Amino acid sequence: MPNRNNIRHKLGDKGAEIDVSFEFFPPSSDKQNETLWASVKRLAPLNPAFVSVTYGAGGSTRERTHKTVSRIVSEAGLKAAAHITCVGATREEIDDVLDSYADAGVSDIVALRGDPPEGVGEKYQPYPGGYEQTADLVAAIKKRGSFEVAVSAYPEKHPESADIWADIEYLKRKVDAGADRAITQFFFDNDVFETYLERVRKAGITIPIIPGIAPVHNFKQIANFAARCGTHVPDWLRHRFEGLDDDPFTRQLIAAAVASEQVMDLVDRGISDFHFYTMNRADLVFAICHMLGVRNTSS
Repeated sequence: MPNRNNIRHKLGDKGAEIDVSFEFFPPSSDKQNETLWASVKRLAPLNPAFVSVTYGAGGSTRERTHKTVSRIVSEAGLKAAAHITCVGATREEIDDVLDSYADAGVSDIVALRGDPPEGVGEKYQPYPGGYEQTADLVAAIKKRGSFEVAVSAYPEKHPESADIWADIEYLKRKVDAGADRAITQFFFDNDVFETYLERVRKAGITIPIIPGIAPVHNFKQIANFAARCGTHVPDWLRHRFEGLDDDPFTRQLIAAAVASEQVMDLVDRGISDFHFYTMNRADLVFAICHMLGVRNTSS
């Protein structure tokens, strides 16, 4: 593997250098497992800064997450970040998971509060004997070992936050607990992200804030998810996908163009690191990265 510290990707004729990372979710069937590993193999040659693997609602995929992360590290040779949430586990159980990650050579954790087992929108209740909130979990992780910890950030605020300022204050609590970087919820309006970043910096938060980019594999699905998590879907984006329900090929072309335009605009605004929510599907993300100048670094 090339040395990650020496690799940045040139963005075409802009002269800017960017870095990318990818998120996967653990498979729940043999077919999903085949799809996941085909995607990992397709994207690995792009030499991402890291890849992350999610944790199911209520901690439902804990063992599958661990297995997936360990395999990515051992077989793909990539830097992998494992998601850990506060839900569904005691402090002792989470500490054991952290120890097992350290034994497997995993040095990066994405620490999240997590959604209730009943799903998004249900009232969150701390798990008996568990860590109550993300800041508590971050502090425990930093004490447990030499982990780098990423946390979530919400340019349009978390649905449960009273307002954006309360949300930023909670981000600051996570940073004060030891968070090393933050990855945002996906968004489509770059002005919203830029304003959020300005507010975060004014609040004294200096860690890297990596924008989360969600390629639109299926517009109806992404719009429904956006409604649940509080992400605004602009009319211009809706119009681009109108009339294409039965035309997946054209949808793919438009999705690649939309995501590439978004990233290029963010680069013009001084952003250089991007986290792609892949949905375990490589082709669209690979095409977007190619358009951005992210190429196979070993060839």
